Amino acid sequence: MPAALAIADIADGDLAEVVALWQRCSLTRPWNDPAADIALARRGPNSTVLVGREGGAIVATAMVGHDGHRGWVYYVAVDPDSQGKGLGRVIMNAVEDWLRAAGVPKLQLLVRRENAKAGGFYQSLGYEESTSVMLAKWLDGREPTP
Repeated sequence: MPAALAIADIADGDLAEVVALWQRCSLTRPWNDPAADIALARRGPNSTVLVGREGGAIVATAMVGHDGHRGWVYYVAVDPDSQGKGLGRVIMNAVEDWLRAAGVPKLQLLVRRENAKAGGFYQSLGYEESTSVMLAKWLDGREPTP
């Protein structure tokens, strides 16, 4: 049985704790500023960062948003010391509930090819590999990233 988490939208005072969690989970990349990503997610009604608290500490997160047609999730994290307790499933259920409440029928996510553990986790939740190919372009002129 998965553990219970208190799920809420990120608050101003949560920023440093959330970024530190993402760093412990190796989710940050040099080309992405996590604080800027959080600010962008909080800018409008179509996205947020959900935090899961256990005993007052943030132990799980997920950035969720949608374009009105499809939902996306990023920065799904569970504190390494709390993994294996079902918290990933709980935060992903909260993501799906958030999107359902917004009337969004489909959720998509990206997993790096080399991250078999994450791929296996999402498959255990019923996610399937898509036949679509993702293409990307930096609009600020940066070179492609790995």
